Amino acid sequence: MKLKITSIGSSSGIILPKELLARLRLEKGDELYALETPDGIRLTAFDPELAAQMEVAEAIMREDRQVLHKLAQ
Repeated sequence: MKLKITSIGSSSGIILPKELLARLRLEKGDELYALETPDGIRLTAFDPELAAQMEVAEAIMREDRQVLHKLAQ
């Protein structure tokens, strides 16, 4: 899909077609992440930093399940 860079005020931006927004499951106001890869730039709705934090949280919850259960009571 070819996207064109356009002026937005004193900045530049791209307009994402409805079809692309639907495929990315994005709506106006959502965040889009630009990740640099060996092949170029990848645009994604996936936040790799949040995913890494969630992995750590899930590991802690698995290890300390009893402690969390007691805190919830």
